[in-house]
Amino acid sequence: MVQLLLRTERRFLRVGVRLACIAVLLAAPAWASKSHKEKETEAAPPDLLLEGGRKLHYERSFSGEKEVEGKRGFFTKLIDVVAGEPDHPHLVRPYSIAVDSKGRAIVTDPGANGIHIFDFENHKYKFIERRDKSRESMRSPQCVALDAQDNIYVTDSETGKIFVFEPSGKFRRTIGSLKGGEGFFKRPTGIAIDSAAQRIYITDTLRDKVFVLDMDGSVVQAIGKKGNGDVEFNLPTELLVRDQSLFVVDAMNFRVQFLDRSGAFQSAVGRIGDSSGTMYRPKGIGVDSEGHLYVVDGLWGVVQVFDRQGQLLYYFGGRGTGIGEFQLPAGLFIDHEDRIFVVDSFNRRVQVFRYYGLPKQAMGARP
Repeated sequence: MVQLLLRTERRFLRVGVRLACIAVLLAAPAWASKSHKEKETEAAPPDLLLEGGRKLHYERSFSGEKEVEGKRGFFTKLIDVVAGEPDHPHLVRPYSIAVDSKGRAIVTDPGANGIHIFDFENHKYKFIERRDKSRESMRSPQCVALDAQDNIYVTDSETGKIFVFEPSGKFRRTIGSLKGGEGFFKRPTGIAIDSAAQRIYITDTLRDKVFVLDMDGSVVQAIGKKGNGDVEFNLPTELLVRDQSLFVVDAMNFRVQFLDRSGAFQSAVGRIGDSSGTMYRPKGIGVDSEGHLYVVDGLWGVVQVFDRQGQLLYYFGGRGTGIGEFQLPAGLFIDHEDRIFVVDSFNRRVQVFRYYGLPKQAMGARP
């Protein structure tokens, strides 16, 4: 609140210096038409039409506080013309994303050393950071997950800890903090919360393991070891818990492994390559309402979609800076309405798509 007041005060000081300019601007008949002329926007990509009447639709993108503000009024625009637009926080090097029960998008940003919270419905934005804290300083926020109460859990790959925040953004506690300030994990990356089972799943990338914790932060199980066999990993990163399965991105084995909740192997998707259906830099993952697995490939700049048997259904994206294209994409999240949020890291934005699957009655009629 103090920062907001200071920002507002500085803007109005600038308004006072240039107040005489308002009369000149308003007196010029061409001012309104020229100042309100919007830049031509790039056309959105066409819908991707899929089998059985399914489709993928591009919805929007966002990159900073400015997109949260909503429609700006006449006098606000007038002040912007006279005093200049305020500085808007924006994504620097975003990595991971989760969407809470209220539709707020929570985005980790190692480049800004913090977490962005975008609340589009209420036109609110918040940035969370914990710099210059003597013992519990957050240095490199990586992946984010939410529990059933919308508490925010963030892995910190540098400190080796998990930072937990309330939905408001207030710091709550750390998980994995040892005496002396060190972290238990060597490099925590992916995180998933199973609130029903009261379990937290964390990949420790440098240990080639998945740790299972209770909600107090005590380790109850370690899954996996280094290797390329079943339930063996080579630098595991993101993970996801859905229904009875645990999905683990086995990054340098170029695949995603499907395990059950106890850690037993079920199946795997992927192999190394540069053609469709293969993976080179698998990153974020998600599962839609029809059980399809979405896998971001950071190097090729695409999102590939597989069925549970490992068959490639379709893909979207491609390397570039245009709408629907990606540069070094990372995190992915699918909400309960099948909106697909892709963190387009090097383009410093999040792009949002929506998958329209089969109607429920059609799904029930399938053999």
